[in-house]
Amino acid sequence: MPREKGRKVVASNKKARHDYAILDTYEAGMALTGTEVKSLRAGRASLVDAFAQERNGELYLHGMHIPEYTQGTWTNHEPRRTRKLLLNRMEIDKLIGKTREGGLTMVPLQVYFSDGWAKVEIALAKGKKSYDKRQDLAKRDADREIARVAGRRGKGMDD
Repeated sequence: MPREKGRKVVASNKKARHDYAILDTYEAGMALTGTEVKSLRAGRASLVDAFAQERNGELYLHGMHIPEYTQGTWTNHEPRRTRKLLLNRMEIDKLIGKTREGGLTMVPLQVYFSDGWAKVEIALAKGKKSYDKRQDLAKRDADREIARVAGRRGKGMDD
């Protein structure tokens, strides 16, 4: 069977962009078992409450939920197990250094298949305060209102 081309998104963490200010993103592979890959190919995964953490010079993804494969037998995986992230040593050292530096965390934004390989997009992020979140919402609403009015003017419908 030929490997599929392109990028097929399985799960995305929409809440992360609301709760964190994204500074930088990285693409990482994941060490998965066979039944985990089959569940992901079926489009079943959740990134709610997931985060990446350093342990013994390696990066691991905690809290990602991949449900058990429905046709799996006793060889099925544990849904919330810790999964190793596969990155270059230079990228790992850079991420570890920045998180130790202060105030930054690693949050997964998306899980997807890129040319048949399961990948996760990891963001180096800083947590937002509640007033920052409110400011972002107000700015987004104002931008939408401006775009709406500009669109109506372009169609000849003046308010």
